[in-house]
Amino acid sequence: MANLLWSIIWLIVLIVVGFWVAFFCAGWYVLIYPLTVCIPDVSVVSDFLLLGAQFTHWCAKSMMEGKSLF
Repeated sequence: MANLLWSIIWLIVLIVVGFWVAFFCAGWYVLIYPLTVCIPDVSVVSDFLLLGAQFTHWCAKSMMEGKSLF
């Protein structure tokens, strides 16, 4: 029963927060990633934005596994 509750919470996080974070980060990632060729130090920022773009995957995986938030 606890896993079902955590899965529902992860679904809510995915819908309410996950998609917005991923859309925001993906947009900036597309703009900043080409700059890493010219400015290698920008790769730290692009890597962080990639993690944000993959946030929906992390939420969905946690939802399917029934993991707790913390």
